[in-house]
This record gives sequence, C-alpha cells and structure tokens, in this order.
Amino acid sequence: MIARRGLLAVGGALLAAPAFSQAQSRVLRFVPQADLGGLDPIAISSNVIRNHGYMVWDTLYGVDHAFRTHPQMAAGHLLEDDGRTCTIALRDGLRFHDGEPVRAEDCVVSLRRWMRRSPTGQVLAARTEELAALDDLRFRFRLKSRFPLLIDALAVPSNPQPFIMPARLAATDPFQQIREAIGSGPFRFVKSEFRQGARAVWERNPDYVPSPGGGSGLTAGPKVVHVDRVEWTIIPDAGTAAAALTAGEIDWLEQMPAEIQMLLGRNRNLLLEPIDPMPLPGQFRFNHRQPPFDNPAIRRAFLPGISQEDFMTAIVGPDPAKYVKDMGFFTPGSPFASDEALEPLKGPRSIERAKQALKAAGYKGELVRLIGTTDIVSTTAQAQVAADLLRRLDVNADVVLTDWGTVAQRRMNKGPLDQGGWSIACFATSGMDFVNPVTHLQLRSDGANAAPGWPDLPEIEALRAAWLEAPDLPAQQAIARRIQAAAMQGLPYIPTGAYYSITAHRRNLVDRVRGFAIFWGIRKT
Repeated sequence: MIARRGLLAVGGALLAAPAFSQAQSRVLRFVPQADLGGLDPIAISSNVIRNHGYMVWDTLYGVDHAFRTHPQMAAGHLLEDDGRTCTIALRDGLRFHDGEPVRAEDCVVSLRRWMRRSPTGQVLAARTEELAALDDLRFRFRLKSRFPLLIDALAVPSNPQPFIMPARLAATDPFQQIREAIGSGPFRFVKSEFRQGARAVWERNPDYVPSPGGGSGLTAGPKVVHVDRVEWTIIPDAGTAAAALTAGEIDWLEQMPAEIQMLLGRNRNLLLEPIDPMPLPGQFRFNHRQPPFDNPAIRRAFLPGISQEDFMTAIVGPDPAKYVKDMGFFTPGSPFASDEALEPLKGPRSIERAKQALKAAGYKGELVRLIGTTDIVSTTAQAQVAADLLRRLDVNADVVLTDWGTVAQRRMNKGPLDQGGWSIACFATSGMDFVNPVTHLQLRSDGANAAPGWPDLPEIEALRAAWLEAPDLPAQQAIARRIQAAAMQGLPYIPTGAYYSITAHRRNLVDRVRGFAIFWGIRKT
C-alpha cells in the first residue's frame, strides 16, 4: 500500500488515467529518467525527447549495434558522378499518423531542418549543392564534393536525429519547437492524455510497416511492436519509483541512484543491467561567453581539483566496474578514445593546486552560477559534486538546482548572470554521441553555432575538418589525438569520466533492444 499511495500522490497521474480494456500484458508502464520537457527532438537536444522521438518518427537509415548502416524508410540509394550525386528512394506504403503518405518533399524539408541543428548535418549542408525532390518517392543530393559519410550521416543516432516529419511541421524554424508529434513511426503520441510533469502515453501505430530487413539492434531492422500502449509516469522521487516497481505497479524504471540499485538488486523478480553496452560520458561544462570562463587559464585552473572518480561514484556508487575514469573526450571503447594529453586529469588530486592556479589565472571572486537538475540521477549527482568542488575552491558560487525541463531551457540563455545566464553546468550524454569528432556535439567549438557553453576554439574546428578528409582509420585516429590535445588546452568542457547507466525492469519484460529506452522489440510474457 505504501507504493500505491506514493504513486497516486504524483500529480494524480494514476488517478487521472482512464480505464482501458487492453490486457495488462499489452500495456508497458515506464518511469523515465525525467519529465518529457517538450515534443521536438530537433529543437531540444535531450535523451528523454530522443526516446520519445524514436517512438513517433522514423529515419531513412538506421544503425545496428556494430554501427553499420541499413535502410529503414529508404528502399535504397544510387550513387553517381563519382559519389557527388545520391538519389534516395522511399519504400512504398509509408504513411504519417494523420493518414497522409510520406513523400520525398517531406524528407527534403525534414533534412534541411535537421541540418541546421545537427553537427553532422551541418557538415553535410556545407557540402550540399542541391537537395530536391524528384517525385513523390525519390529525392536527390547533389554535392559540391564527394562525401563518403553521406548515408551514414542520415542514420546518425546522436542528438539530434534526422527524423522525417510532415513538411508542414518540418517547415518550423529549427530553433522553435513544433507543437504536434505527428510522424510515421511505430507509435502514435496520445496528445489528449499528455500531462506535463505527470504522464505521457503512446499507442501502437497499427499502420506501421516495419522495414523488411536490414540488420538488427539499436535503430536498424524491423521495428516490431509487441505492446498496445506505452505509459510514462513521471515520479521524481527514486524511492517512490522503486517501490512501485517492486509492487508491480510499473514494469520498467529507466535509471536510479546507486543506493536504490542495491535495494532493487536483492529482488528476484527484477532484472538490473546496463541500459547501453557503451558507457555514458559526463561533462563539467563552462559558459565561454561569460566571465570568468572566457579566460582559458581560469578554465584550466580547475583541472587539478577535478576527480573523475568523485563524479562517477556519486552517480553509480563505489563499484569500479560501473564506471570509467581517466577518460578523455571520446567514449571509452570507441575507435578514437585515447590517453592523449590527459596527464592533468590523472594522479593525485589537489584542491590547493587548483586554488593557486585560479589565483594565478586572475580569478578575483567573480560570481559563478552553477545550474543543475534535481530529477535526473546522473546530472543531479554531478551537480552536487560540482557544488562541493566550488565551495572547497572558495569560488563565489550561486548554485541553482531545478528540474530538467527548466535546465534544458535555461542553458540556452546566452546572457549575463543578471539576465538569467549561467557559468557551469554538468551533463551526461549517450556514449554513441561521443564516438567521433563529427557526432560529438559537445566538442564542437565554433562559437555561436556550438552547443550551450558556445566555445570558440578554431584549432579544434580545423582539426575536425581535417578528420573528415582523412583517408583511413589510422589517419583519423591520429587527428583525433590532436583534437583531444587541443581540447585539453581550450577546454570546451572537462571530462568527468563515464558510467554504465543501470536500468531495472520486471523479469517478465524480455527481448529489450539495448542502447537506450527503446520500445519496439520488447514484450511482456
């Protein structure tokens, strides 16, 4: 009864739910890591909104667990003119949730919008001479020069993803949110049941036609749905969510703090496992537009005081198998991860050395505002470690902790502190986002076009461009090492390690697709 009272107290979420005739085996009840703070995965870079996005929208191509690219909405493509012309054909019978057919023009408008926001898309846009629909089922890229990564770019699973939307929605300014979630994906968003901060619901799309083949795992292959409804209940309190999972009132809890993991791990009816085989990198990110962190020497002064182990154990506990320390700017285990220039992050940590470096760099007690979350395990834990670090460094700090939706909006503020701006924020990102210099949005360093924090570091940008022209993997790896060395000097952010995000679900949930919270493939027995 305790768990039930806790659930019913959360925004009236379950009390407000209507009665449904579906058998409970056809309803998957899920508690996400945070509230669904918007509907637009292009305008807002967020893992929660990404998870929603893959339910509602589809992509032309997908990637399997080995990051090999396979057709999804696309039937295939034809390369001509030494690779400078690429014609992509759509599969027959694709329809949006409103009944309209998916046309080539929808793809063109959607990709143009995506290219405005995606670091990979921006590289593609710079090389595109023309992108145009040829008829209802075919569209064509004409490139200024060869771009062998074109098809891989259209499958990229890092934020934001190249989702195909109806042209009327995709025509929205990419810096403004769309107000409707209409796609052609395997689920339909039930707008009438959406309650911000309490509840979100998706229903199986009965008209969805899965891809006939093309690999398996992650975002590739047939997206076969085995449930009729997916219901997200927003439960900010981890203890309440854990009690609901234990009582069988929910089926799946996306993530939880270390102490809850230990509690749930003793329950034989539950399975705890990494949600993704790849660890999730953390970041201690500076706002380069505002003092004092417009001074690179002050950014570097923090390095002796940063303990990756402290940041990671705050998220997952002391078990070293659950995190990676001594990490650089690329996901551990990826082809471009290395130890290049990481000496300042290794060895004994020293608050006194960091204090001295801050003084030598010219820090004079300017106000520093740390923004962080209260409702996402990874970012909340890192914000608490960061707040303690600022205190021990005698930094004049204003710590503002609030819900993720507010942080996601506030981090876009480029203004000074007295106009709601910020100085430091801690984030954690899907490991797939950091596997190479192009997908790595947080590494991008071209000022106003970069991710919030807006670093302006021309050397990194020049090396990213060189990486695209590298002839083979060894050459790419050599450039990636140089990128990391330049990043350790300019510090778009300080890496705080990487952790394996643990998810928990009842054992009657089987066949989960690993990578993030994916709702096709999974079924209840």
